[in-house]
Amino acid sequence: MFPGAVADRESATYALVGAPLDRSTSFRPGARFGPRRVRHHARGFDDFDHHTASHFTDCAVYDHGDVGPTADPAEYLQFLEGTLGDFRTEGAVPLLVGGEHTVTVAGVRAVDPDVFVCLDAHLDLRESYAGDELSHATVTRHALEVADRAVVLGARTGSEAEWDRASETDVTVVAPDEVSEWTPDFEGSVYLSVDIDAFDPGFAPGTGTPEPFGLTPREGRRIVRELAPVVEGFDVVEVNDRDDGQAATLASKLLRRFVYDHADG
Repeated sequence: MFPGAVADRESATYALVGAPLDRSTSFRPGARFGPRRVRHHARGFDDFDHHTASHFTDCAVYDHGDVGPTADPAEYLQFLEGTLGDFRTEGAVPLLVGGEHTVTVAGVRAVDPDVFVCLDAHLDLRESYAGDELSHATVTRHALEVADRAVVLGARTGSEAEWDRASETDVTVVAPDEVSEWTPDFEGSVYLSVDIDAFDPGFAPGTGTPEPFGLTPREGRRIVRELAPVVEGFDVVEVNDRDDGQAATLASKLLRRFVYDHADG
């Protein structure tokens, strides 16, 4: 159980679901351990948040546990979407913890937002990667099948075709050195996805495809705090077991930050 997630399902305002999918990681596997590590490394945090003068244990977070993957990734995403959609119907905000970034597709489909906002080192706009249309490298493209617009914060790499796709009017890419000055310029419902590789590997080395020259934790925290009040679904993904807990600690802190500021907003 995620520390402080003491609500039962019936009284939950937030529903946390682990999604330990780890099938298309193209460099360093281990994302299957993400949900467990994010829960574990949240154990040392204080319950009280002085920014919002609130306690995490009062925020009505329910931990549903993990929804384990099936052999068929499309079937798994459909089942995961249904689980998250059920929580939406029950009035709870879904909090998805990956697992590889592909699980975000289920979250976006369940929430059906107007805008998809993602902190990510990669554009993830490929039609397929290594012949796989449900690769972690295709997430933003799939999100645009649901959302009207995508904003990728911190992107610093992609194929030539991806950069061409990113130049179209429904995609906004904010380079890492511009994120500190970025402010939202859109309206409507938002799904917020945090791929932990958006952050510089010096802060979060435990991820599948680390990319240098990334965001700082403070920049990520500002984005989460600013967007939280209008976000209807949140995830943090791509944490693996290839460090001493730095990536998982940052991920769990950002998840808690989202809950505090969403509840306060």
